[in-house]
Amino acid sequence: MTDTRFQVKLWGVRGSLPVSGPDFRKYGGNTICVEMRCGDEVLLFDAGTGLPPAGRALMAEGRRAFHLFFSHWHYDHVMGLPFFVPLYDSTAALTIWSGHMSDQMTTAQMMTEFMRKPFFPIGPDMCRCSVSTRDFTPGKVLSPYPGVTMRTGLLNHPGGSVGYRVEFGGRSVALITDTEHEPGTLDSAVLDLIKGADLVLYDASFEEEELAVFRGFGHSSWQQGILLAQAAGVRSLGFIHHAKWRTDKQLGKIERMAQKQFSGAFCGRDGQVIDV
Repeated sequence: MTDTRFQVKLWGVRGSLPVSGPDFRKYGGNTICVEMRCGDEVLLFDAGTGLPPAGRALMAEGRRAFHLFFSHWHYDHVMGLPFFVPLYDSTAALTIWSGHMSDQMTTAQMMTEFMRKPFFPIGPDMCRCSVSTRDFTPGKVLSPYPGVTMRTGLLNHPGGSVGYRVEFGGRSVALITDTEHEPGTLDSAVLDLIKGADLVLYDASFEEEELAVFRGFGHSSWQQGILLAQAAGVRSLGFIHHAKWRTDKQLGKIERMAQKQFSGAFCGRDGQVIDV
């Protein structure tokens, strides 16, 4: 690769449902979609409502080959997929990866079940681009491009979810969503993926005091993210998967409280670009 930059762009950081309105302008309302630019190559993670604008922007810069990795296939992480412009371009090629249901359903089956009547007017057979799917077992190390190493791990979420650690040029970024921690413990699978990472994007849907109500929903808190980051020697910690009701004012307050405990903490926002 001639380009050595490692850059992350957050196209969607909201959980459960997209939101809009004056209370959500700063941090945004698109559901999860993350772009990682490793030198000349681009990786996409999850297909929330942040994926359609990502697709339009990448096509506009001339890209026609795409790799899309799923944490899992719950609605908020897939609802943008049918509106991903490259799907309908005969000059494009898309490789879709998933591993959270490797023993139950293939990636191709999940895509077909999601894009079909009566839930959607057309199926994958209407896609004009070249689509290929890759199934993997969590724990496997993936190599989508030369020089890019991707470690994977299974997270604690209903139906499963895959956490990713992307390593490029001596730097590392971990994407940890959706996951629920056990009170009073640090998840060893998460610690393994985030150890010494330059940037961790962590599921901080809830505040710790809210978890008594939302136990079993499969999500974590910003407080737990800080404990994990401190234990793992993480440099920077971005909170994502914001609760659908969490306003700009509330997220700003969380960010200020978090930075008092961990200076590298921040609440991710739609459109944010981070140089690793």
